Amino acid sequence: MSQFKEYKNLNLIDVAENVAEFWKQNKTFNKSVEIRQGNPEFVFYEGPPSANGMPGIHHVMARALKDIFCRYQTQNGKQVFRKAGWDTHGLPVELGVEKELGITKEDIGKKISIEDYNKACREAVMRYTDVWNNLTEKIGYWVDLDDPYITYKSKYMETVWWLLKQLYSKDLLYKGYTIQPYSPKAGTGLSSHELNQPGTYRDVSDTTVVAQFKVKKDSSALFNDVEGDVHILAWTTTPWTLPSNTALTVGRDIEYVVVKTFNQYTFEPVTVVLSSVLLPKVFGKKYTEGTDEDFANYTPETKIIPFKILKEFTGEKLVDTRYEQLVPWFTPNDNPENAFRVILGDFVTTEDGTGIVHTAPTFGADDARVTKMAQPEIPPMLVKDENDNLVPLVDLQGKFIKGDNVPEVFSGTYIKNEYYDEGTAPEKSWDVELAILLKTENKAFKVEKYVHSYPHCWRTDKPVLYYPLDSWFVKMTAVKDRLVNLNKEINWKPKATGEGRFANWLENVNDWNLSRSRYWGIPLPIWRTDDLKEEKIIGSVEELYNEIEKSIAAGLMAENPFKGFIIGNMAESNYELVDLHKNVVDKVVLISDSGKAMKRESDLIDVWFDSGSMPYAQLHYPFENKELIDNNKAFPADFIAEGVDQTRGWFYTLHAIGTAVFDSVAYKNVMSNGLVLDKNGQKMSKRLGNAVDPFETLSVYGPDATRWYMISNANPWENLKFDIEGIDEVRRKFFGTLYNTYSFFALYANVDGFNYSEKEVENRPEIDRWILSELNLLIKDVKAFYEDYEPTRVARAISNFVNDNLSNWYVRLCRRRFWKGDYSDDKISAYQTLYTCLETVAKLSAPIAPFFMDQLYQDLNKVTGKENCESVHLTDFPVADESLIDQDLVEKTHLAQNITSMVFSLRKKENVKVRQPLQKVLVPVLDSKTEEQILAVADLIKQEVNVKELQLINAEEASHLIVKQIKPNFKALGPKLGKDMKVVGAGIASLTTEQIAGLEKEGKIDVQGYEITLDDVEISTKDIPGWTVTSDGKTTVALDLTLTDELKSEGIAREFINRIQNLRKDKDFELTDKINISIEENSPFLNDIKKNEEYISSEVLSNKIEIVSSLSNFNEIEIDEVNFKINVEKN
Repeated sequence: MSQFKEYKNLNLIDVAENVAEFWKQNKTFNKSVEIRQGNPEFVFYEGPPSANGMPGIHHVMARALKDIFCRYQTQNGKQVFRKAGWDTHGLPVELGVEKELGITKEDIGKKISIEDYNKACREAVMRYTDVWNNLTEKIGYWVDLDDPYITYKSKYMETVWWLLKQLYSKDLLYKGYTIQPYSPKAGTGLSSHELNQPGTYRDVSDTTVVAQFKVKKDSSALFNDVEGDVHILAWTTTPWTLPSNTALTVGRDIEYVVVKTFNQYTFEPVTVVLSSVLLPKVFGKKYTEGTDEDFANYTPETKIIPFKILKEFTGEKLVDTRYEQLVPWFTPNDNPENAFRVILGDFVTTEDGTGIVHTAPTFGADDARVTKMAQPEIPPMLVKDENDNLVPLVDLQGKFIKGDNVPEVFSGTYIKNEYYDEGTAPEKSWDVELAILLKTENKAFKVEKYVHSYPHCWRTDKPVLYYPLDSWFVKMTAVKDRLVNLNKEINWKPKATGEGRFANWLENVNDWNLSRSRYWGIPLPIWRTDDLKEEKIIGSVEELYNEIEKSIAAGLMAENPFKGFIIGNMAESNYELVDLHKNVVDKVVLISDSGKAMKRESDLIDVWFDSGSMPYAQLHYPFENKELIDNNKAFPADFIAEGVDQTRGWFYTLHAIGTAVFDSVAYKNVMSNGLVLDKNGQKMSKRLGNAVDPFETLSVYGPDATRWYMISNANPWENLKFDIEGIDEVRRKFFGTLYNTYSFFALYANVDGFNYSEKEVENRPEIDRWILSELNLLIKDVKAFYEDYEPTRVARAISNFVNDNLSNWYVRLCRRRFWKGDYSDDKISAYQTLYTCLETVAKLSAPIAPFFMDQLYQDLNKVTGKENCESVHLTDFPVADESLIDQDLVEKTHLAQNITSMVFSLRKKENVKVRQPLQKVLVPVLDSKTEEQILAVADLIKQEVNVKELQLINAEEASHLIVKQIKPNFKALGPKLGKDMKVVGAGIASLTTEQIAGLEKEGKIDVQGYEITLDDVEISTKDIPGWTVTSDGKTTVALDLTLTDELKSEGIAREFINRIQNLRKDKDFELTDKINISIEENSPFLNDIKKNEEYISSEVLSNKIEIVSSLSNFNEIEIDEVNFKINVEKN
C-alpha cells in the first residue's frame, strides 16, 4: 500500500531543485495555462529588464510579486499568459559598450562605424540573459522565457513606428526648438520623466555669484539724480551661464532700492540696485546702514561696510534700462542691438537672490520664454561655428567654446569638474575661475558657496544642463485631462502613489521630449526634405518598402535594403531580412510628393517609449493578433508590478501611450514595490559592500523561505530592511512548523494505514469542527487579501493559522488521538481533518511558496488520489464552506487560547514548569455569555495549563480578591485631549475598582466629560499573597501557586514520563513498542514514581516499572538537577 513520504529533515534547497525538475519534465507551467483554455483571461504585462547587467536581490522581490498574483489567478480559474521581455535599447547599453570599447560618443562614426557600434550593442545587451533566466527559474517565477518579446526585433520596432504614426495623425507629434534637460556625458537630451527618476535631484555645493551689471545711464532717466556708475545686482548658481547673459528680468510690482556702498573685494565705491526685501540677505552682517561720516572714514581695513538707500521704485520703472555686457567675449549673432536690456517676468520672486534674475535664454526655459515675449524680442547668445551653424557658448560635451576673446583658462574646458575623467579635473572649477575674474574686474558684489538641489542624469550620475535642442515632442499637454481622469480608474497599491505622486505628476505634465541623439535604439520614422516643407512618417515595414521602391524608380536609391522581404508574410524568417536600426534606415532616401529627396530625422526615440509600447509591440499589433487588443483580450492589463522608481518611468509611459493612442487605461491594477535596503536601512551598493547576492541567498535558504520572508516582512510598497536572519527565522518558524506538522501526520497515518479511503466522518469532535471553522475563515480572508493585492496580509494570515491554530493548538491537543487507541471514527476524523488542513494550506500558500507547497500537495495527493491533479498549481483555489464555520465555537476556543496563553505567561514569570500541576486558576467573568463560553472549554483549559480546578467568579467577588490599577495611555489620549490631558489623566488614575470593572464590562466610561475607552488606558493587576495575576483586555486570570505534596509528586511523575519518551526516541523505538523500565532502589523520587506508576506506564507503554538494587546497563537522566540511573528496554 502506498505510504506518505517521510523525510529525515527539512531541506528547502532540495525541495526546490526536485520540484523545479518535476515542473520541467511535466511541462507544468504550460499545462497551467492550457487547462484554463476558454476561461476568462487575466492579463499580465512583464516590465522588460535590461539584460546587460546582473540581477540583484531586489529583482527577487519584484519578480516574486508578479508571480504570486499570476499563480493565484491561475488557481482562481483564469487563463494567465505571461510573456517575458527584454529591454534592449538605450543609454545603459550604449554607455556600457563605450566603456568596454574605450570610446566616447564622439568616436562613433569616426573610430568605429555606426554599424559595428550597433552590432556591439546588440551582442552586449543579451549578455546576461542566461543569468537572468537562471534567477527566474530558481525563484520559481513562471513566465514564458522561450518566446520573449525583444525590443530590438523588427516586429517590435514596426509596432512602435505604427504607434508614432497614430500620434502624428492625431496631431500629437511636433518638432520644436526648446530648452531641454541635456546630459553631456550621455550625449543626449532627457525627457521630464527621466529627470524625475528617484535620486536624480540631489544637494550639491556650488559657487554662486551676485554679479554687478553696469547700467548705461543714458538709457533711463531713472538714475539721472544718482551720482557715478550704477550697477544692477543679479544672483546666479550657474556662473558658467553669465557669458550667455542677454537680459535681466524684474518683477513688475516688486519694490527695488538704489543703494550707495562699497564693493567688499575692490573696496571701490559702488551704487547698486536690488530688491528692498532681499537687501539684508544680500548685504549680510558685514554691511550696516551708515552716515556721511561713516562713508568719509571708510578704508579697506574697516570691518563694517556702510550703505545708504538713495531711492525706491517698482520693477516696471526699470524696464528697458540698458546695461553693459558683463562678460564681453561674444555678441549674439542675431539682432545684438536688442540685447542687454531689463525686461519683465512672471517668475521673479523675492525668496532668494536679489529679486533680479540673470537671464540667459540659451540655457533656461523660463529665460527663453520671457525673452521671446519682450518687445522687441531679446536675442539668445548664439554664435556661428566654423560651419556657419548657430551654436550656444557651451558645446554638447559640456565644454565652453573657443574664441579669440576667451581667456585660455576658460577656452575649450569643461564648465563642470564632474565632466572630467577621474583624476584629471583642475583644482579650480570653471565657475570658481570666473568668480575670481569678476572679482578683480569689480563685477562681483558677492561670491559664496551655496547648497542647492540640482538634477543629475539618471544613468551617468553626472550633472544635467538645460540646453537648446531641436527635438520631437509628444504633445502630452493636449491629453492632460484624459490622463488625469483615466488615472482615477486605476487601482493603485498603495493608493497614495496613484492619488498623490502620480496624479500630481499628471496634473503638471509636460510635453514628452522624444528625441535622443544616440545610435542604438528605435529611429524616428520621419523623413523630411531639406527645405523642411514636406515630411512623411512611416508606420510599417510595408509602407517603408513601398516608399523605397518609389525612391528607386526616381533614381534616388540604387537598391532596396530589404530586398527579399515578402509583404504580408509574418514569419520570423521573413522579418529577419529587415533591420530598422539607424545604421540601415539613415541610408534610406525617400521621395516627397513633389519629387524632392527626403532624409530621415537623425534622432532615435526615447527608450521609455519602447517599453511603454510593449502591450501592443509584444503582439506585433496591428499586423498580427489585432483582435487581442481590439477585443480587450490582451489589453488593458489586469495587473502590472514594478519598483517605485517606475512611477514616472514605465508606469507613466504605458499610461501616456494608452491614453494618447487608445483613449484607454493600459492597466487596471498596479503595484509599486519599495526599495530593498540592508538591515540597517542603508541603500545596497557594491561600493558600500552591503549588496546581497541573490544566488548565494537562494543557495543557502532556498526560494520559498526567501520569497515568504520578503513578502511577509513588510508591505511590498514599503522599503524592506533585508536581513538574512529574517529568512532563517521564516525557515524555522513557518516552514519548519509546517514540515513538522506534515511529518507528524505522515508518521501516524503510515502506522495506521490511513489513505482517506473511508467516507467523510460526519459527526466530528468539537476540536475538529473548530479547526475546520478556522480553516474556512482563513480561506475567506486569504482570498479577499489576494483579490485586494495584499500579499503581506496573505502570508501573515497563513503563518498565524499554521503556527497558532494548527500546530500549537490543534495538533498539540490531538496528539493522543493519533497515537493511542483503535482505528476508530475519532481517529479517522482526526486524520481527515489534519489532511484537509495541510492540503488547503498548500493550495492557499502555493502562489507565495510554489516549490514547498507543491511538494506538500503531491506528498498528500499521491497517496490518497483525492484530486486528479499532479501539481498544486493545477488545482482550483479553495472555496470557503460557510456551513463549516461555527462562530460561537471559534470565539470560545479563542477565549481558551487566550486564557491558556495568560496562564503560561504567569508560569514563566514565576518559573513554574508546565509539567508541574497546580491546584486552581481563577477567572472573573463580566457577563453570562463569557461564563458559558469558558465553562464549555473549562476541561480543555485545565488540561492545557495543567491545573486541577478552574473557578469562575463574578465582578463583585473579583473586586475583593483582585486589586486592579489603571493609568492613562498618554500616546492614545494626548492627541485627543490636548491641554485637558492633565485633569483627565488624574480622573482616570482615581477610578475605583468598581469603576474599572464597569469600564472593562462596557468598554467605555465618562471621565471629565470625555468618553474613555479601553484603548485609552492601561489596566494592570496586583498580585495577592500565594497567587499571581495578569490581565489582557477584558480577561483576567489569577493562578494559585500553592504546591501540596501530592501536586509535587505528580509533577515529578510528568517529568519522569518526559525523560522516558526522550529515551524511546533516542533508541529509535517504534511508536507501538512496549517497554520495560528498571530503576535502582536508592534512586531519588522513588516514592513519587511508585505512587504514579499506573499513570506513567499508560503514557510510555511500559508493562511494569521494576525496582532493582543496581544497574549495570543504564542511561542517566536528570530531574530537578538531580541525576539517577534508569534502564529502558523493549519488551
